Amino acid sequence: MRTILFTFFFFIVSLAQAQTIKGKVVELGSDGKEYGLPGASVFWKDTNIGTTTNENGDFEIERSNTEYLMFSFVGYTTTTQKVSKTQKYIKIVMKAGQSLEEVEVVHRKRTAYVSSSKPILTQVVTGEELCKAACCNLGESFETNASVDVAYADAVTGAKQIQMLGLTGQYVQMMTENMANFRGIASKFGLSYVPGAWMDAISISKGAGSVISGYESIAGQISVDYKKPERSEKFFINGYGNQAGKMELNSNFSLKLNDKWSTMFLLHGSQLNNKIDDNKDGFLDMPVNKQGNFMNRWRYKNDDLSLQFGVKVLDENRLGGQMDFDKDAKRATTSEEAKNNDDPYGINIDTRRYEAFVKAGILMPEYDNTSMALLVNLTDHEQDSYYGVRDYYGRQKSAYVNYIFQSVFGDNEDQKYSAGATYIHDNFDEKLEGTPFTRVENVIGGFFQYTGNFNDMWTLMGGIRYDYHNLYGGFITPRVHVKFNPDENTSIRASFGIGYRSANVIAENNTYLGSAREVKINNESFSEVAIEGLDMEKAFNYGLNFHKTIEMFGRDLSLSADYYRTEFKKQVIVDLDSNPGEINFYNLDGKSYSNCYQAEVKYQIIPRLETTLAYRYNHVRQSDLDGNLIEPALKSRYKGLLNFSYSTHMKIWQFDYTFQFNGDGRMPNEYNAENELVEMPDFKPFTIMNAQITKYFRNWSVYLGCENIGNFTQDNPIVAADTPWDSSFDTSKVWGPIHGRKLYFGFRFAIDRD
Repeated sequence: MRTILFTFFFFIVSLAQAQTIKGKVVELGSDGKEYGLPGASVFWKDTNIGTTTNENGDFEIERSNTEYLMFSFVGYTTTTQKVSKTQKYIKIVMKAGQSLEEVEVVHRKRTAYVSSSKPILTQVVTGEELCKAACCNLGESFETNASVDVAYADAVTGAKQIQMLGLTGQYVQMMTENMANFRGIASKFGLSYVPGAWMDAISISKGAGSVISGYESIAGQISVDYKKPERSEKFFINGYGNQAGKMELNSNFSLKLNDKWSTMFLLHGSQLNNKIDDNKDGFLDMPVNKQGNFMNRWRYKNDDLSLQFGVKVLDENRLGGQMDFDKDAKRATTSEEAKNNDDPYGINIDTRRYEAFVKAGILMPEYDNTSMALLVNLTDHEQDSYYGVRDYYGRQKSAYVNYIFQSVFGDNEDQKYSAGATYIHDNFDEKLEGTPFTRVENVIGGFFQYTGNFNDMWTLMGGIRYDYHNLYGGFITPRVHVKFNPDENTSIRASFGIGYRSANVIAENNTYLGSAREVKINNESFSEVAIEGLDMEKAFNYGLNFHKTIEMFGRDLSLSADYYRTEFKKQVIVDLDSNPGEINFYNLDGKSYSNCYQAEVKYQIIPRLETTLAYRYNHVRQSDLDGNLIEPALKSRYKGLLNFSYSTHMKIWQFDYTFQFNGDGRMPNEYNAENELVEMPDFKPFTIMNAQITKYFRNWSVYLGCENIGNFTQDNPIVAADTPWDSSFDTSKVWGPIHGRKLYFGFRFAIDRD
């Protein structure tokens, strides 16, 4: 690892694209100092290409044929500035406009929005949006988002999994700063590895992504941007506690060493020591948990080179099961022995994770609009665990390397291309109940992507990549995205793409080991040979999105609707139905598809009261072993979301409320008293309500909130909880909340940059 880091130290980059221009919009304060102006509009004259400044007044915008960039904001004079083709950075000081008797700024910036410049449908969730809820980690960051669901994976480990477009999380490509991450063994618990206070923004893309990012994106892509040393707070601390006894502390501080070097340290510690059993089934509602997380990142930047590198270390321990379980007591080796001894059931998951990354980008001033970048991410993830009497050990060493070259055709900035190569290495060393099995995957590939802008109305992005997998051979991944802007307030996007995925079924589904189900591969008893019999998954994704902004009563009404269809070939099925005593993994020889429909409305009803109303319907089907099309179990068929966010004048107080209406869904089959396999009744629709109040001071803010206000919980989430050593014991049939109402309190303190 050290050798690779040293080799790429001076050659890899964070993507500094020559075809964009960066800048800052500031205002003069009464003290004569300059302050970043958030929410200012930045757009090219006589085009619909535009963006808004972030919370610090910074912006980045794609170049256009025109030379004039315009800046506007309520109460300020609109400014026009000529920009040369070689200019990389611009700073604008906004001047107050005509004097008015009373001016009230009712909306300074959007905290969640759809990127207007990208042909791929991309929702951006900013750090301020994340502050509207508890957001202790990435898994709690989607409460106000209609496109992404986060549900518990089982009833004992506390693991959460993402659902998007009606599909489970393994079909969503997880990225950190545009580098593939949280794959394999980390996929079930990875959402808890990213502290909420560390995140600067989250980008959510639906459907097939760009070929630059790889071949794995099927249902979508989620990329997390961490805070950066050059623009984050000088010092920040966040404390959190809830009525369940969870305590959390986050802190980060950054240092600007000189004009070129800066560094940043991020710290996280959390623990939950209270043993709570509100439903009185004898099991902990949530495992006791301790996590320590550390990150250090550096940045070097001059006119032509941008270099970032850093390390991240995580240590976590989860302990769950029955209330009287003692991890220090002698454990039985078989279920029969544990049953005879009347031993309590317990789980213990001990995780250590190490990451290192280097990103560097080089601008090539001798060639207009040309740059190259290389991104490297290295991980070493180890999980030592047991579920009752079932031991599981897994270690995964991974490397992700992506080289990107970007330029334009001729001197036309509207005709761009990207080309490059990718290398992915995964080394799995696992052991289940004493049976060792290993797997080494090496994938090397190349890609080419074209992006063209035509008359500022049409944008076409087409890409293709070829990859060679050491276990599955070569395959081609084509993807096409089209964006049409008939006017400046309307956009229509269409997409098509193919995605592939190699399934590491035990690593990705180790939380199912908490049940008494026997693990089978292709209807055979678990073995390394049986796992090798699984083929690579392949899927086709089609998407269509419509977005319209209408001015209504002096404020913008945002309307959007989209439809996505995913069709699988050789999908790897996690079968909980065919035999309730088994969990069977096999490649599907039949149909499997998902249709997802979503509509969303956003409007500011009165000044400073933002409202979001959304509805999503999932129609998902897959063939069973008899060839019949059935609905996957434990997934809600639809979801409704209503969110209100209100802030008082000058944002002294903020009030946030979210209402989620989750639809019904199918339960897995079970055996009846006559040992016959029967269909179970659907689980019923349910609602979840969350609310938070925040009080802002100059450098401080304090917040008080409540999750699951209605105190709704799933009845009997653990099957046969009173007989955990019997074959009927099952922790996998989870479709709703496991714990009820939860009050929480927290504070934030920040010393911002000058």
